[in-house]
Amino acid sequence: MKNEIINIEIPEDANIILGQTHFIKSIEDLYEAIINTNPNIKFGIGFVEASGDCLIRHIGNDDSLKEAAKKEALKIGAGHTFIIFLKDGFPINILNSIKMVPEVCRIFTATANPLQVIIVETEQGRGILGVVDGEAPKGIENEEKIKERKKFLRNLGYKL
Repeated sequence: MKNEIINIEIPEDANIILGQTHFIKSIEDLYEAIINTNPNIKFGIGFVEASGDCLIRHIGNDDSLKEAAKKEALKIGAGHTFIIFLKDGFPINILNSIKMVPEVCRIFTATANPLQVIIVETEQGRGILGVVDGEAPKGIENEEKIKERKKFLRNLGYKL
């Protein structure tokens, strides 16, 4: 058994959703879930097939995000995982729709932060043990930082 840390290259101004599913039709169902939720989001999906041809399947409506998703899915190489890179929207806009796709088993992360994926490799294949999303804490927010957070969320329109 071997462990490896994969640094994910997230395209500029993009977010990522990393998850696991269980069936080849998932890639088309994920595409439909995103388009039906927000047709203005630009995205690319890479899916690691775990049996049969064992290919990196891909789909999307943005060629550069699709290429990035294929590349990063191949680096991870863990069966039945999927990567969605998106722009012109945020994971919060589509995450519930993604979770409702019947084949989706889990979401590892949804982020724009620097991301590392911790992989285990056995004689059978590869799997994701977990992720490192962003950086370690630098302290505890004070009253000024609480005000900044609240203002930021209201400026984005997520809070009244």
